[in-house]
Amino acid sequence: MLINLVPDFFTVLQSTDPVAAYQRYFETHRPLLEAYWHNYVLDPSGPHFLDVVREAVYADRDDLRAMLERVDTAALAKSAEEQCAALFELDSRVDVVLMVGVGGANAGELVVNGKGIAFACLEHFTGVANASTRGLGLEPELLPMWLSHEIAHAVRYTSPRSRSAMRQFVADQGGYYSYWETGRHVALREHLINEGLAVQAARLLSPGHAPWEYFGFQRRQYVRTREMEPILFRSVAEELDHAALGLRLRWLSGGMSDDARTVDRYVIPERAGYFLGARLVEDAITEHGIARCLRMSAQELLGMAPEEMVARTA
Repeated sequence: MLINLVPDFFTVLQSTDPVAAYQRYFETHRPLLEAYWHNYVLDPSGPHFLDVVREAVYADRDDLRAMLERVDTAALAKSAEEQCAALFELDSRVDVVLMVGVGGANAGELVVNGKGIAFACLEHFTGVANASTRGLGLEPELLPMWLSHEIAHAVRYTSPRSRSAMRQFVADQGGYYSYWETGRHVALREHLINEGLAVQAARLLSPGHAPWEYFGFQRRQYVRTREMEPILFRSVAEELDHAALGLRLRWLSGGMSDDARTVDRYVIPERAGYFLGARLVEDAITEHGIARCLRMSAQELLGMAPEEMVARTA
């Protein structure tokens, strides 16, 4: 189901006291927004919540308003949702949410009370970088690509046929997904496969973009990551079976220092794990299709990876 929270956010901005209005908006949509804040921003019960809210409600939104006047983002999202339902053989409920965020993540996945959620924060898709909103300046036409990536995650986490370690962990947590707890407790192998599948899912649903856009890379970063592929597979090999938040951040997060991304004297490119994961699942998807692969365990998928890659990561 498509849920559009953007009109509600603009109602907040039109209030005589937008900070108080945001708090009411937060309470109205608490299950979703609390999960978003916990996973992608900060603890909404902490001391800095209102500081972030003030920054968000007083930011310059001219670029977002202009984009919404010329682009039917709801239609783009609805079309992506329908295509994903068919391509991924959807067998669990996944909501697609359009919203205005507070600078944390352009898109992401959640599971709340057992229901998968794929969201996109439209301030990042205006085509114009915006320092006051931290908007990335992505073109709105990229929305289907990003949403398909997040919907693929939601399928892997919630499908009753999924054999993913992520699905089991989410179920053990009462049907809630936490970026931080999965990072601490789920092996790096699963995280790489998980992101690799989502990258390949986005390629299938939204073809024709530059190769690096599917990874969220810049062109130079993509070229450098490809050049380092053999080194990266060797570097990640000894860490694959371990679970630690630092490992997830090193291989799959941006903003980490060079020291945090140094393995065997090599500074690995940011988010290199997306590239490695996508390479590892290519052959399996060609043989079995994306819908089946989204539900396979990491070990099953690695069993179909090219022998030279598996040898490096064995």
